[in-house]
Amino acid sequence: MYLTDRSAPAGAETERDRRHGPRPKVAPVVLVLGTVSLITDISSEMVTAVLPLYLVTTLGFSPLGFGALDGVYNGVSALVQLTGGHLADRVRNHKLIAGLGYGLSALCKPLLLLAGSIGALGTVLALDRTGKGLRTAPRDAMISLSTPTERQGRAFGIHRAMDTTGAMLGPLAAFLILSVAADGYDAVFGVSACVAVLGVVVLVLFVPGRRRGAAPESGGEPTAEAPETGAPGGRPPVRIREALALLRLPRLRALAGCAALLGLTTVSDAFVYLLLQRRASLDEGLFPLLPLGTAVVFLLLAVPLGALADRIGRHTVFLAGHAALLTAYGLLLWAPATPALPFAVLALHGLFYAATDGVLPAALSATVPEHLRASGLAIVGTSQALARFCCSLAFGAAWTVWGDGPALAGSAIGLLCCAALAGLVLRPRGETR
Repeated sequence: MYLTDRSAPAGAETERDRRHGPRPKVAPVVLVLGTVSLITDISSEMVTAVLPLYLVTTLGFSPLGFGALDGVYNGVSALVQLTGGHLADRVRNHKLIAGLGYGLSALCKPLLLLAGSIGALGTVLALDRTGKGLRTAPRDAMISLSTPTERQGRAFGIHRAMDTTGAMLGPLAAFLILSVAADGYDAVFGVSACVAVLGVVVLVLFVPGRRRGAAPESGGEPTAEAPETGAPGGRPPVRIREALALLRLPRLRALAGCAALLGLTTVSDAFVYLLLQRRASLDEGLFPLLPLGTAVVFLLLAVPLGALADRIGRHTVFLAGHAALLTAYGLLLWAPATPALPFAVLALHGLFYAATDGVLPAALSATVPEHLRASGLAIVGTSQALARFCCSLAFGAAWTVWGDGPALAGSAIGLLCCAALAGLVLRPRGETR
């Protein structure tokens, strides 16, 4: 099995270009969806930035208890991704399913004000992640279907850069609120809810309900404008069996398998920040700013690395990102606690996301047919998210039993082995990259 991610030759002229002129480098829908993600991520990251410290120091959760909640936070969205992707393909209205997901997450933010036990928090977080699971595949499908195959990496890079701008502003907003508000955590959750509603409004008003169709097998040149609810060529609604048949595609199986394998040893962001805070002896008041460092690097590198992946091969950039993460683990384990340590770890953490988050869905553009694009994205995304769910549970348990150092050392060794195996599976053969 191997991953094919060839791009069209530079300067290639399509029939559409000859008739209507060259296509814009970035489709408008990518920019609008990027704006929605920017606003929504401000809301989400405000909560994410303070949640680990809130649970561990304020509510007194153990690392195992936090690992269980963090696993729920990631695992539920993984399971729901398959539902969201299939529904979007079946009803052929990606905006509708994405909107339902954004709306559900917005509803959950004020409920955090009322949840004080592990059961209540787990329920609220599960509902919030249900919304994320519903929206992720339809949103990425809209980006993929509006972009030619040879520009997928750049398009996803631009979207992820805008998304990360929100991830950068969210922790900063949380930091400012905590510094001035008497009931800091409640204020963070309340403001987060208001910002989430704004993201839903922008989606409803400005994301078009119509899209350009793409050639089913290439995912490339648009052919006609049609409503998302229309059936191209009179195609019947997508059935679950048809979506699951995507697993027969060797390249999709390879990508999904490698994403899952690497996800099993990818320590969640929250644990990375907790480890860094302890390792560098940072003041608790600075904790909400740690995700900001990751977000800044992600923002700066997402577009350049997406474009680089289009040129040199998406599997190469994807694996290089995991090498950066492995280096960050090494610094947390063995580097001296100098003032430079937080900057180095956060820079490598941001590099990891810039090289993987948008590159992974871009790699599917030449593999999955148009009418099953959301389902294909959901299969790969679910395999990765479920693996990270398992990693959160295992890492929290290992930390509780053996301590943070041995737990991270085990993850680092596992990541090294899994990355080497993924390199063999995704190794280029013949003319592919």
